[in-house]
Amino acid sequence: MLSRRMILGTAAVVTAGLVTGVAAFAYGGGGHGFRHGMMKRMATAMIDEALEPAQVTPDQRAKIYAARDRAFAAVESQHQTRQSHMAEALALFEADTVDPGRLAVFRSQREAEHRQVADAITQSLTEVHDVLTPVQRKAVADWIRNHRPGHGG
Repeated sequence: MLSRRMILGTAAVVTAGLVTGVAAFAYGGGGHGFRHGMMKRMATAMIDEALEPAQVTPDQRAKIYAARDRAFAAVESQHQTRQSHMAEALALFEADTVDPGRLAVFRSQREAEHRQVADAITQSLTEVHDVLTPVQRKAVADWIRNHRPGHGG
């Protein structure tokens, strides 16, 4: 019987493609126009390739895509406010003195936003884990092991 730790580890590996895609979308310069769409297409292609050896059903694929879309939406929501946050950070920096109170509020707001994205990705990971059978999760995990960048894939 697998320990809870092994199950959680496997779940993490299973959705690495999803998380990698979402992270690339979030921090890869995407956001508007061409890059935004390109990053989503690349992440979706990676997810599709990872799911291929698992032979997922159309219903499973639909549920996985719904989890992917919720993760993308969370990242996109945070990304839309990025420019205003940069303006606020620069205003704090350019001030004659740094206001520790304003800086603490700014930081706590950004941390809360990052937690929201992390929560959405964690929820997506859990949903994908629950949709796949153990055999399917192993197939996806094996695909990820063999195709992750920098590891011969």
